[in-house]
Amino acid sequence: MTGTLISVVLPVHNQADHVADAIQEYQAALSRIPAPHELILVVNASTDGSLDVCRELEASSDAVRVITSDRGGWGLAVRLGLRAARGDLLCYTNLARTSGDDLTLLLLYATVQSGVVVKANRKIRDSAVRRLGSLLYNLECRALFDLSNWDINGTPKVFPRACAPLLRLEREDDLIDAEFCIVCRREGYRMFEVPIFSTRRHGGRSTTGWLSALRLYWGAIELWRAQGQGR
Repeated sequence: MTGTLISVVLPVHNQADHVADAIQEYQAALSRIPAPHELILVVNASTDGSLDVCRELEASSDAVRVITSDRGGWGLAVRLGLRAARGDLLCYTNLARTSGDDLTLLLLYATVQSGVVVKANRKIRDSAVRRLGSLLYNLECRALFDLSNWDINGTPKVFPRACAPLLRLEREDDLIDAEFCIVCRREGYRMFEVPIFSTRRHGGRSTTGWLSALRLYWGAIELWRAQGQGR
């Protein structure tokens, strides 16, 4: 494992108030893993000082790299980061919601489970409404795409570079996580889900509401149709 480079892709959108603290926490946590790492900050369509903060982090650490995009989108940022990643073990995650300990836990699982995709399964939601919304979306995806896993959107997601189809994801929106799971199902990749119970956020507020949830539900149906599943 010592020679394995770990790449962690971190989309950044208007997170100037907490990105530095999160990266400091990640650096300290990753130092406990006996392998080199790189943190790829993908600053996308930010209108605050996120880019300036990320540039300072890049200047202060050889392990931090910054990529920028004028266009926003969770999926687009993930794709750009994975495209730039140099690692043998690849990971992407939601910076605001992922603790250093949880990130390290999933990476350690991935390093000892060769060839296995590892993802988080978040067991606790901020509210009953979010729990219900997540349950409905996961049930929809399981039914449409014959998936066995839960918490489709759960991150961190970790996979070896040998799982090359996961480097060719196409979605630029929140449906990229469903696409990720669909590709794993299609390619027959073994997937190990790690239960995560933490609800702590580094900062910011969730942007998920009923309108965005409805877009996600409808988007899953469109993804199903696009793959010819509805014929």
